[in-house]
Amino acid sequence: MLQHKRIPKLYPLFLFICLHAVTVAQNTRQTKGRGKITGKVLDSSSSKPLEYATITLLVAGEKKPVNGTVTSSEGKFEITGVAEGTYQVLVEFLGFKPHTISNVVVSTKKQEIDLPAISLSGKGATLETVTVTAPQGLIENKIDKIVFNAEKDLTSQGGVATDILKKVPQVSVDVDGNVELSGSSSIRFLINGKPSSAFGSNIADVLQSIPASQIKSIEVITNPGAKYDAQGLGGIINIILKQNNARGINGSLSLSAGTRMENGSFNISARRGNFGVHAFISGNERLKATTPSMSDRLSADTGSKTNTLFHQDGNYAFYRHGFQSGLGFDWTLHKKNSFSGTIGYDNFGNNGSGIINQEQTVSDMSGAGTILSQILSLNHTDNQFRNHNIDASLNYKRTFDKEDQELEISINSSYGSTNGSVHNYQSLLPLDSLFYGTNSNNPGKDHETELQINYAQPLKKDVTLGLGGKWVSRDVQSNSDIFTFQPVPKDYLYNNSLSNYLDYKQNVYAFYSEISFPVAKLFEAKIGGRYERTEINSFFSNAQKQASTPGYNTFVPSIFFIRKLNDKQTLKLSYSKRIERPDYRDLNPFINTSDPKNLSTGNPYLLPEIGNRFELSYTYNMDKAGSLMVTAFYRTSNHDIQPYIVYYPTLRVGDSIYTNVAVSTSQNIGLEKNMGFNVFADLHLSGKLNFRTNLFFFKRNTINSIDPGFNSHSFNYRFNMNASYQFSKELSAEFFGNFNSARHEVQGKYPSFTSYSMAIRKQIWNKKGSLALTATNIFNKYVNQRTEVFGPQFSVNSLRQVPFRSIGINFTWKFGKLEFKKEKEENNSNLNPPND
Repeated sequence: MLQHKRIPKLYPLFLFICLHAVTVAQNTRQTKGRGKITGKVLDSSSSKPLEYATITLLVAGEKKPVNGTVTSSEGKFEITGVAEGTYQVLVEFLGFKPHTISNVVVSTKKQEIDLPAISLSGKGATLETVTVTAPQGLIENKIDKIVFNAEKDLTSQGGVATDILKKVPQVSVDVDGNVELSGSSSIRFLINGKPSSAFGSNIADVLQSIPASQIKSIEVITNPGAKYDAQGLGGIINIILKQNNARGINGSLSLSAGTRMENGSFNISARRGNFGVHAFISGNERLKATTPSMSDRLSADTGSKTNTLFHQDGNYAFYRHGFQSGLGFDWTLHKKNSFSGTIGYDNFGNNGSGIINQEQTVSDMSGAGTILSQILSLNHTDNQFRNHNIDASLNYKRTFDKEDQELEISINSSYGSTNGSVHNYQSLLPLDSLFYGTNSNNPGKDHETELQINYAQPLKKDVTLGLGGKWVSRDVQSNSDIFTFQPVPKDYLYNNSLSNYLDYKQNVYAFYSEISFPVAKLFEAKIGGRYERTEINSFFSNAQKQASTPGYNTFVPSIFFIRKLNDKQTLKLSYSKRIERPDYRDLNPFINTSDPKNLSTGNPYLLPEIGNRFELSYTYNMDKAGSLMVTAFYRTSNHDIQPYIVYYPTLRVGDSIYTNVAVSTSQNIGLEKNMGFNVFADLHLSGKLNFRTNLFFFKRNTINSIDPGFNSHSFNYRFNMNASYQFSKELSAEFFGNFNSARHEVQGKYPSFTSYSMAIRKQIWNKKGSLALTATNIFNKYVNQRTEVFGPQFSVNSLRQVPFRSIGINFTWKFGKLEFKKEKEENNSNLNPPND
């Protein structure tokens, strides 16, 4: 839903801008020249750009405007169609002193005028609480990324991060919270542009522990430039949390309660002069819910000439919780030096328990299918996972007299501590005698540090060179203590063959350079290259042979071309190369035997996955009518990494023999090719009714190099729609529906997913607060998830019924006021020509 962004205390500010812009437009004597005047407007106290500053063009000696505009989010403005002559440029912004630049001459010899950066000084006044309504779109399509402004979305505000992600172009989310970007689950996740070791534990857990009310926007970078890490085959998703940079003391509170989940967030910020601090705490709880499930696995043993049907039927109860907190500051010293830092603490986890009835029937392969044996058993499982994470960062930014010349230095560190435990025991029926059991405890540590330097140097007008480097160090330690049930002495004893210890160290050294420049008047270009050196040193205690991983080099080029067809239409073509390094969990040869019929293990011989992606996009801004964005892409993935299942009639693990068992292992499957397109439309059908839709279609072709002939060809599609209606200034409603088709992988078909939600919101307390009622899948208690997996000598059909229906209420309150205080002006005639 497209809604106006409301920030307390600034509504009269935007009203002033709009009225002033309308006045300029109504009184403008449109010129028909070919001249162009450009510039940039900054806040003198912080050197940050001022968005929506009003620019008025007047003929010298006259008071009647001839043209005008407002500044962009980067503080930049552009006035075109200026006839030859001498002009004055008036710059105004509420709370700041107006500024006039005189003797701006447009002539035949010099038709393009680029003004020096304009710094505005604050007025000595304090305003009452006001609100800004910014005309910022729900979706912004920039040269190298898509920005989804989550604050404008209504139905997801009572939910979590994954509820917002499913509305972002090219992003899909399944019922368990697993995310794909352009059909790839290999995604580099960031929070406020920084990595976190929390994502190394369980991405779905982390995303479902971040309340949607805490998220300001989500940036999606499908073809990252050379400045970004090469990791993440599908691209990068950057979650921007809320932070208020306004002066004075400001804050917000959001609380949600519901039948499926509850969450809340509190933000507060304070700013005086060049120094500001902010803090937040947010939490989420998914209430305990039970998921019924059943599966049938049919397997063949050609050696003994038997078929085995293994049936499981039961339910699993699951509970998730988590909270995040953070404290940060920013400080501008002598206008050109900016310091900022953050420290945060996260804590999340989950609990699960289940009871499953099992029936194993063995029959011969003869036409009669005579039953040879039948075993009934009961499987009990209990598991628990906890994660504690501390993230810290310190950043320095230096600007120079030359516009766009910048130096940035940052250091980020993340320290995570995890602990998981699994308890499983199985009993024969009807005697209820215990015949199998395991107890495991898995503490671990994950420490990641990165140091980054970026420098931008303008070479000439519209030509900028960027270069920099990064060092990333990751140190993971994990210990798995396994105790297995022994019939004699009928106790759980430590199992040396299954217990495991790992020590995994990874260092990545990266250097990049990129240059952006115009190509005549045809298009703008950005071309770059990134070199990364990866060094891995690993130790797996129960590996039969320690596999030494040699260091490897990766060169990642990126190319962007963008052409503005006119003021409303833009065409963008891009290419980038990406890499997906195997995670330590994928490499660890530890064998998980908690379910003796379904084992899982890592593969220390995995190769990194290499991808190449081409993208062509078209954007059409229809002003008040809305916007349209169409994107086509083609991606290849070599050494494609997927979980792969192999069936064994009998398998020895340590001192134990497992029968009728399926083993899941990460493998380099082969070559995968994806081709598709995405259509996003945001239509303002009337002043009150808005409609939004997102259509995504792609074809996937996987060439299986492990089992030739078991290739996969599939057509996948996803679409959603969003309709919102503004009944009055205080009352609005929204409906959102989403459908993901079945996902086809090399070994089968994974389930489709349908969801829908409704919300109605009433603003109260002079729009400082709001109440919202939300409902999700109100007419269905469960979402049915059917999976079909097959391979040599086996096939599996399963059904999970995931509880998804929920009803909730959300309360939001914003408080504070803005203070504009007079700052000491710097006498610099080059930057601030004297007012006339």
